[in-house]
Amino acid sequence: MDRLRIATRKSPLALWQSEHVAAALRARHPGLEVELIPLSTRGDEVLDRSLAAIGGKGLFLKELEIAMQAGEADCAVHSLKDVPMTLEPGFAMPAILERADHADGFISHTFDGIDALPVGARVGTSSLRRQAQLRARRPDLQLVDLRGNVNTRLAKLDAGEYDAIVLACAGLQRLGLESRIRARLDAPDWLPAPAQGAIAIECRDDAPRLHALLATLDDAPTRRCVEAERAMNRALHGSCHVPVAAYAWLDGAQLRLEGLVGCAQDGRAVRAGGVSSHGEGDALGGRVAALLLEAGAGAFLPG
Repeated sequence: MDRLRIATRKSPLALWQSEHVAAALRARHPGLEVELIPLSTRGDEVLDRSLAAIGGKGLFLKELEIAMQAGEADCAVHSLKDVPMTLEPGFAMPAILERADHADGFISHTFDGIDALPVGARVGTSSLRRQAQLRARRPDLQLVDLRGNVNTRLAKLDAGEYDAIVLACAGLQRLGLESRIRARLDAPDWLPAPAQGAIAIECRDDAPRLHALLATLDDAPTRRCVEAERAMNRALHGSCHVPVAAYAWLDGAQLRLEGLVGCAQDGRAVRAGGVSSHGEGDALGGRVAALLLEAGAGAFLPG
C-alpha cells in the first residue's frame, strides 16, 4: 500500500490529530503517501443544542464512516472519547495511540480553581459528566451550556460570557494552548470521560493489509486502559445522555479502574473501583459497572 487517505473533521484539533497520525505513519512506513480528507459532520454543524439533544457523540463519526464505505477514504482519526462504545457493523479500530493527558482543565482569567469561584459564578460546559462533578463540589454555581471547537469556547470565555470553563487538557496541549490551564482536574477526585486523551484510528473491517499498516501505531498499555473504561461504560449503556466518568491506569502488573455515575441536576453520584491482576480490561470494566449498579447507579441511568 503506497497511498492512504484519512477522513477527518475540519476543526483545528481534529486536523492536528490527523496530521499527527499522518506524520507517525510516514515515519513508520517510508514512501507512504498520506492525504487528509477534511469533512464536516452534523456534530460540528449544530452548535445551538447539546449533543444529547441532537443524537449523541456518534454524530462526529457518521460522515467519516460514509466516506470510508464509499471508498472515498481509507481510515478516519477520532478522539476516542467521542467514539460510541460499540462501533457500527463493518468497522474496526486497529490502532489506539499512546494516551496524552487524561485530565480536564479549569480555565479562567480571574480564578485559580473551582473552589476559588465566587458564589453563583458562571461556568461553561455542555458535558453532563462535568456538570455532575461540578454540582457535587459546588452546588451554588451557575452551569451554562458551551458548544463549539476549542478556540470558539475560549473566545466565549475571553468575551466575558463565563467566569470559567472546563475543557480537556489534551486538546489544549495539542493546540499549543496549555498556558490557558489554571488547574488540572485529576483523578481520583475528578474523573475524565472514558478514553479521554486517546486518539483512535478507525477503518473498514474487511481490509487486513490496511489493519496491519495502521496497527503499527497501536499502544498496548493505552489500549488495555481505555478498553476497561469503555467496557464499563458499555455495560452501563452509557452515552452523552448520562454523566459517566472512568479512569483506568496500570499499577505495575495490575490494571486499576475507577468509575462514577452521577446526576447533572443535583450532583448526586455513586463511585466504584476495581483491580485486575491479569489486565483484562473488558472483564474489569464489567465488574466495576456491576458494582456501580449495586451502589445505586441505576437511578441515574435511562430506564
